[in-house]
Amino acid sequence: MPLRIGLTGGIGSGKSTVAKILEVLGIPVYYADDAAKELMNTDNDLQQQIIKNFGEEAYKNGQLDRRYIASIVFNNPEKLELLNSLVHPATIRAAEQWMKQQTTHYAVKEAALIFESGSQNELDYVIGVYAPQTLRIHRTMQRDNITREEVLARMRRQIDEEIKMRLCDFVVINDDQQMLIPQVLELHKKLLNTGSKL
Repeated sequence: MPLRIGLTGGIGSGKSTVAKILEVLGIPVYYADDAAKELMNTDNDLQQQIIKNFGEEAYKNGQLDRRYIASIVFNNPEKLELLNSLVHPATIRAAEQWMKQQTTHYAVKEAALIFESGSQNELDYVIGVYAPQTLRIHRTMQRDNITREEVLARMRRQIDEEIKMRLCDFVVINDDQQMLIPQVLELHKKLLNTGSKL
């Protein structure tokens, strides 16, 4: 099995950009958010749990009604926590299966909520992507066409960025000041020269 590397960072930090660079370098990347969305439509056990906790209306024509779910969890931290407690274990299991199938020296799991979901326990190292909050807010507003308040509401659902970066084994700075690609190349070289977990 390859080294299992987590890739995380707050909203708008540039995790996906770093993931795409690693993919160009031939490293497979598991996108946990995309996988979670797919699992909510394909994992029968997970579907049953969601219906049990959120009602039959959670699905329309066999597909998750994302708008309905969002309307329930958006301003209700308990319901959001409940949804996450159902989805995270399924996503972590799927990621573990995926990791076992990879044949490269290392493989990457990209996820915003690595520490929040407890999935760092299944990883050998975690890379953090850091950007200042003002820049992250600006990027997310531009990318998702949402207000500053909506970005801040999403940020409040993640652990503090400074704390998150201290929990990471490596940190890449994506602040539009330092060049990103050389940092990723350096980290790639380091990981290729790393054996099993130190």
